[in-house]
Amino acid sequence: MQNNLSALATQVRRDIVRMVHAVQSGHPGGSLGCADFLTVLYFHTMKYNTDFNMNGTDEDVFFLSNGHISPLFYSVLARAGYFDVKELASFRRINSRLQGHPTTHEHLPGVRVASGSLGQGMSVAIGAALTKKLNNDKGLVFSLHGDGELQEGQIWEAAMFAPHHKVDNLIITIDYNGQQIDGPTKKVMSLENLKAKFEAFNWLVVEMNGNDITDTMNTLDKAKSLTGNGKPICILMKTVMGKGVDFMETGHEWHGIAPNDEQLAKALAQLPETIGDY
Repeated sequence: MQNNLSALATQVRRDIVRMVHAVQSGHPGGSLGCADFLTVLYFHTMKYNTDFNMNGTDEDVFFLSNGHISPLFYSVLARAGYFDVKELASFRRINSRLQGHPTTHEHLPGVRVASGSLGQGMSVAIGAALTKKLNNDKGLVFSLHGDGELQEGQIWEAAMFAPHHKVDNLIITIDYNGQQIDGPTKKVMSLENLKAKFEAFNWLVVEMNGNDITDTMNTLDKAKSLTGNGKPICILMKTVMGKGVDFMETGHEWHGIAPNDEQLAKALAQLPETIGDY
């Protein structure tokens, strides 16, 4: 299982760099860093139906809050069977369903909320989780957030709300890579001790290495086992921005720039084709 997931994550990374290069636009850094996590989430952890409906009744649902890492989201959705992998070639093109940030009016299967205005995804995920509880729906709600996104005030309103209302069918993951578009988070606005903060808000907090397939599988399994105990779950996920492409792993610079032809060739040489390019 681990080998299969690792191979798939490598193919997803190939998709990411090729998509961003093709239109010279997009966000490769965070997409590459979270590739292992989202691959494990969709191909090991979540129970879902690719015969897509917006309500997500009786299945697990996922919300991408840091919508700028859409290349990763689109690749995983396509590889999971929500739509044809060949559609990845339309990324960020005019009239494409695969816009730079996911949108709902494009009616792309797998996308339940427009994201890109950072700070809103946790509130959305909490609303979906409460809806499931009210409807006695046993499905879980997952969401992914950037650590720089936690500088938004709405995040902390949501963080207070969820434990107070015992939203215990919710598992949020924070991509704790320490980088954002303007530099290291500790220089832009320090997050200090996130574990202590979420625990003070009465969340159950677990930590993992989001670039280790086995640790990611085990931690997500553990998080699922902790649901239903009266508290929401927060996973603090350590990743390396640009993971898998050595020259993109140096810092925040690759947050939102596209590789040129030479850089693409170098990146693809480090990411062997494992399943098949689109």
